[in-house]
Amino acid sequence: MVKRPLPSLRPALRRVRAALTFKRVLRWTLAALLFWFVGVLVLAVIIHVYGLTDRAEPADVILVLGAGLRPDGRPGPALTRRSTHAADLWREGYAPRIICSGGTPGNITIRSEADACAEILRDQGVPAEAILLEDQSRSTEENAIESRQMMADNGWTTAILVTDGFHLLRAHWIFGLYGLDVSLSPVRDERPGALEYTLQIAREIAALHWLVVKQVFNLPITYVKSI
Repeated sequence: MVKRPLPSLRPALRRVRAALTFKRVLRWTLAALLFWFVGVLVLAVIIHVYGLTDRAEPADVILVLGAGLRPDGRPGPALTRRSTHAADLWREGYAPRIICSGGTPGNITIRSEADACAEILRDQGVPAEAILLEDQSRSTEENAIESRQMMADNGWTTAILVTDGFHLLRAHWIFGLYGLDVSLSPVRDERPGALEYTLQIAREIAALHWLVVKQVFNLPITYVKSI
């Protein structure tokens, strides 16, 4: 009787090892995604809580961060509430002047965000001579770059940073990176609706991820559309 050679076990062992490796990689990937998801939820809470406290202190200038305009050039709700809040701070004597910061990002070229901000301030009773326009910036980072130069040109060293609460954490981080001494004053009363607020928080989380990547790799990019 002729004995047949036993089939080699190596292919089967390779398949088993490959399956085990795949399962191990999948398990670690799912664990990493879960860890990231929990981190995102924690970050969302931090963004929300950070924007609840008004830390305004007397300063040389109030600095309003721009927000989107409507297609016809009228200020949107975010810019309106930020500018109105800045006017309240001015009337309360926190600073004698206001910088409206914001250029013409996106496809809006009718006017700058700074110009729309100034219009709201004048309607709120702030005299034109107390308003300065920084109308070159297209992002929060460029807000910081251009405003720092304007403050240096005028010999100002302190500012109150005015923006929506959901934007405050990232804005404070960016302005700190450029060495600006700012206190923080989020919009007090008017807030976006629940859906818009959730979308804005998600946008801030994405923007903070990008900011970390920029810092880690020392990227010189200062403007990404919608950030």
